[in-house]
Amino acid sequence: MQTSIRPALAGFALALGALASCPVAAATPVVNIAGNDPVVLSFATVGDSRQDPTTQDISQRPLSAQDAHWLQNSKAWSRIMREVVQKKSKLLFFNGDMIMGYGNADLPATWPATVDGLMATDVARTYAQYAFWRGMVATTLEAGTYVVPVPGNHEVQCSTKVNASCSSANGGKNALAVNENAWRANMGDLIIDSPRFSAIVGQAAANFTVNNNPCPAGGPCVDGLSTDQSQLSYSFDVGGSHFAVINTDGVGRDSHAPTAWLTQDFANARGRGAKNFFVFGHKPAYSYYYAGSDTTKANGLDADLTARNAFWDLIETYGATYFSGHEHIFNVQQPRNAAWQVLVGSGGSPFDASNPNQPGLLPTDRMYAWAQVSVHQSGRVRIEAFGFPDNYGPTQKLWSVQLAH
Repeated sequence: MQTSIRPALAGFALALGALASCPVAAATPVVNIAGNDPVVLSFATVGDSRQDPTTQDISQRPLSAQDAHWLQNSKAWSRIMREVVQKKSKLLFFNGDMIMGYGNADLPATWPATVDGLMATDVARTYAQYAFWRGMVATTLEAGTYVVPVPGNHEVQCSTKVNASCSSANGGKNALAVNENAWRANMGDLIIDSPRFSAIVGQAAANFTVNNNPCPAGGPCVDGLSTDQSQLSYSFDVGGSHFAVINTDGVGRDSHAPTAWLTQDFANARGRGAKNFFVFGHKPAYSYYYAGSDTTKANGLDADLTARNAFWDLIETYGATYFSGHEHIFNVQQPRNAAWQVLVGSGGSPFDASNPNQPGLLPTDRMYAWAQVSVHQSGRVRIEAFGFPDNYGPTQKLWSVQLAH
């Protein structure tokens, strides 16, 4: 049975006092919050800050000239970053769709004759959008929060929405190896700058290697993938916590998690003594159906239920928490009443719940929101969500849960 926590707000913050069980360590007693159990690591996560050139949210119209040009929700995204820094998060996982992208980032078949023509090519637009986003997050890194990027479909796919020559298969959206290369070119220095990571976080990103991916150099690919996934799916440890980033749209495997790779990755981490498991991917495992949405449409990994279920079996086995984006909305679920899916695709992109007057819509369905995670010395984990409304009113706590590890 799928449990969806749909927190209702009426100008006040709602905090849930529930405990989420962790199947692999349920016997470990929870340390009293008031006890001597300091936080040893804090991190935040959110996704989807890109703007849309044709469809803007009603609350975002008209776009500023800046956001119309660079296709970024600068106001919402910059505020989220400021508040993440203020909460002293050491890491900020961004769960994809930081750019509009959706082009073919290869060299044009015919070289443009003018500068304007050059800048209108997919490759120029892609790299320019990356550069603007990287400029925005630069101050976050300087302020003491390390940014960990997660690829989204807008980064790796070519879509007929942007380029009519893209393949018409898969709804006109298909991942390209050249777009994966563009991701590495623009995000690779963050994945992972070990000296900078250690200086900011105060601990090393241990057990990280670019060959720790579903398609390692010199080795066979797994999970039906056909392209190098280095710096697209990767993992590392910080203290007793294991972090895995997954590309949910590898070439030829759109809307799929690299479950076989992740199975071995988790086993290796458990063998090293990891206590907490956190996974970050762009597409949710379980779609969230808000009031007025199309309940017949699978928006994430549930497009292939067999593969999705295998992925969630693994999440449940290790008591992991899955953070995602893609749907431009905030929601938390316990699909099987144990492990949590935390959907925070609410970083600034046009809200999926586009009609603010839709009957049954929750206030949180149209809030810019992110999750904040505190890992305590005992292994106890607290997850909180914070957000502010589309009119940029006060930030509120939206939800809170303590995991019993």
